[in-house]
Amino acid sequence: MKDKSKILIVDDEEDILQFLEYNLKKEGFEVYTASSGRKAIEIAQNVGPDLIILDVMMPELDGIETCKELRNIPGMKNTLIAFLTARSEDYSQIAGFEAGADDYINKPMKPRVLVSRINALLRRNNPLNQNQVFETESGLKIDRNKYIIELDGKEQTLPKKEFELLALLASKPGNVFTRDFILSSVWGDEVVVGDRTIDVHIRKLREKIGDRAISTVKGVGYKFEQ
Repeated sequence: MKDKSKILIVDDEEDILQFLEYNLKKEGFEVYTASSGRKAIEIAQNVGPDLIILDVMMPELDGIETCKELRNIPGMKNTLIAFLTARSEDYSQIAGFEAGADDYINKPMKPRVLVSRINALLRRNNPLNQNQVFETESGLKIDRNKYIIELDGKEQTLPKKEFELLALLASKPGNVFTRDFILSSVWGDEVVVGDRTIDVHIRKLREKIGDRAISTVKGVGYKFEQ
C-alpha cells in the first residue's frame, strides 16, 4: 500500500481495540485507537482519518451520538464511518444511517473478512472510482455514467429515478434504508406522492432484476440482498 490509509478504531473494550489494531496494522494501515467517543472526536480532528470504525454500545457518549458530533465538524462530513456492533436489529442500523454512518460491520468478524470490507469501503470513497462501473457480490453491474445495469450478461437502460434508487440500495447490501431516507436521497425537494412512489419504483425494479434482489422490511423500508 503506497499511501497508508488512516483508520481510527473506537471501542471501550480494550481486547477488541488490540485485536483490530494488530490485524489492521499487519495489513499496512496506519491505525489509531480511542476508548471513548470524546477521545475519538479529539483524535479525529488531529489526524483526519480516512475511515472511523465506531462501536455503537459505549458508555457516556455512545456511537450514534459520537457519529452525529463528528458529522458536525468541518472536514468530517465526508469521512467514512462504519459502525462496529454485535446488534443486528434493523432499528439499530436505521439509527446509525440517520446519524450519518456509511456502513455496518457486525462482530465477531474474521480478520480477512474485516480487511476485505474495509478495502471495499475505501475504494468506494475514492474519487477516482466514483464514475466507474461497480459490481455487487450477486454479479449485478451498475454504471453510474450511463445509467446502465448489466445482469447475467445483458445490459438494461433504466429510467433515472429507478437507476438512482437501485444504486442507493446496492451501495450498502444488506442494510435497511428507510422510506424517508430514500425519498430525500433520490427525490430530494421534488414533489412526490409519498410512499406509493417508492413502492411503484421498487415493483418496476423487481420486474427487471428479480423479486429476491430487493426485500421489504415492513413498516421501515427496503434493503438490497447480496
